Amino acid sequence: MKECTNFEKHHKKEMRAVQDSMDVLNGKWKISIISSICFYTKRRFSDILGDIDGISNKMLSKELKELELNKLIRRTVIDTQPISVQYELTEHGMSLRTIINNLTDWGIKHRTEIMGNNNK
Repeated sequence: MKECTNFEKHHKKEMRAVQDSMDVLNGKWKISIISSICFYTKRRFSDILGDIDGISNKMLSKELKELELNKLIRRTVIDTQPISVQYELTEHGMSLRTIINNLTDWGIKHRTEIMGNNNK
């Protein structure tokens, strides 16, 4: 049986960390939901729904619950008439801002690369 080198152990640990991250952020909608909240700081359910083309009420509700379970967002019920709910990133969730900003920058560059300078 082959013994793992320190490099291989470190690589496996890094790959496990990437997989853990992907498990939390998996699916079609989570990054978009986090982006909506990140770009605007606090968002209501209907605001997020309007930001993301194609997401249903049911799916948004499900994804928000999962993000809340993973301590990435905070849900606050506001005592208004009618009652409204606001979502914001937790301190832990705010650690994703750099990733969201990097994805934004990469997406702009990628769109320019694929479509040319006329479609920014």
